[in-house]
Amino acid sequence: DQFLKRFFGQPFQFRNPAEKVIALGSGFIIGPAGEVVTNNHVVANADKVTVILQDNSRHTARVAGRDEKTDIALLKIDSRQNLPYVTWGNSDDARVGDWVVAVGNPFGLGGSVTAGIISALGRDINEGPYDDFLQIDAPINRGNSGGPTFNLHGQVIGINTAIYSPSGGSVGIGFAVPSNIAERVVRQLKEHGHVTWGWLGVAVQSITPAIARSLGLDPDQATGALVASVSPDSPAAKAGIRQGDVISTAAGHEVKTVHDLPRLVAATPVGGKLQLTIIRERRQQTVEATIGQMPQQISSAQSKAASPAGGSAAAALGMELLPLDAQLRKELNVAKDVNGVVVGRVEANSAASELGIESGDVIESVDQKPVAPPDEAATRLKDASDRGNVLLLLNRRGANRFVALPLNKNGTAGSSR
Repeated sequence: DQFLKRFFGQPFQFRNPAEKVIALGSGFIIGPAGEVVTNNHVVANADKVTVILQDNSRHTARVAGRDEKTDIALLKIDSRQNLPYVTWGNSDDARVGDWVVAVGNPFGLGGSVTAGIISALGRDINEGPYDDFLQIDAPINRGNSGGPTFNLHGQVIGINTAIYSPSGGSVGIGFAVPSNIAERVVRQLKEHGHVTWGWLGVAVQSITPAIARSLGLDPDQATGALVASVSPDSPAAKAGIRQGDVISTAAGHEVKTVHDLPRLVAATPVGGKLQLTIIRERRQQTVEATIGQMPQQISSAQSKAASPAGGSAAAALGMELLPLDAQLRKELNVAKDVNGVVVGRVEANSAASELGIESGDVIESVDQKPVAPPDEAATRLKDASDRGNVLLLLNRRGANRFVALPLNKNGTAGSSR
């Protein structure tokens, strides 16, 4: 199977408990005082860190700070003399097709240099909330983790972090943390030993053409971030942002995809003001949020069918609706403040199943109007058939998301294409 792999990742093996494990990685010096940047996963859980320089001199290093969200760590080595160091470049200037040079320690062989081009920008590989990787085709392998990617001006524009590979070796698909993210993280690690991330307090999802149509937006321009939930007493709540709003710009930058918003929020300092353009009920308005500090724990909360209910409209979509009674609430671990109807059985190959609706989901609203008894939800579904689509708000194990369902005039499922 193909998989994404940190370069240092190894298959699990049984070993003698007394046997020492030696991890290998790469890094680069960013100042004459001996500050070294690498990946967090290279030094995570290390009892001792040793840095070997190009002249083969060995230095004991201490971890000065680390950030798991971006997989960046800052080390400090003591040296009696000033050390040569590299400088940061501007990754925002990088373009697809630009030549790059990757330097690292593949398989522990020592300093190696490979060349390639930038294949893509802004890659999201589901490694974290701030994924914005440079994709490069310069050959990089295990041991390259934490090494620099240079532009042709000799400036660091990325930190080699992951590869995409069916075998564990390089197939020309590597990912580097952009320097403009890395430099900002490293600056905080130098000053505080940790990174403070800005927090808006919303859960967002992508807008599909079907969802855009349900919101009365142009399905051919399905951009922005749809607010699935707003944390109580959060910066977003205080700014008046509501569930169902579409965030189209932040800090003057267009929010093209759902991944853009976390990056723009993260780039805003705690206590800073963030201007947001939102679309609510087809009307555009501007709000200002004061960015807070991300809580240590952003928690998320957490099926069985009774007698079928919900009427023909729900049945036509391939699902049955059940009342959210005390027994189901307990069995599904549904929070007390969540109300709606429960999805019982979902038919295979139905419109509901194709859109990812599952047994045990709680439908909180239909077309952004709360529903309680299954009959009320069924009536809303039937009423929406004249419009050709309906927008459902689902709650699954405490997390909200919107789903747009296509309907024909008779209330049966239509094509989602």
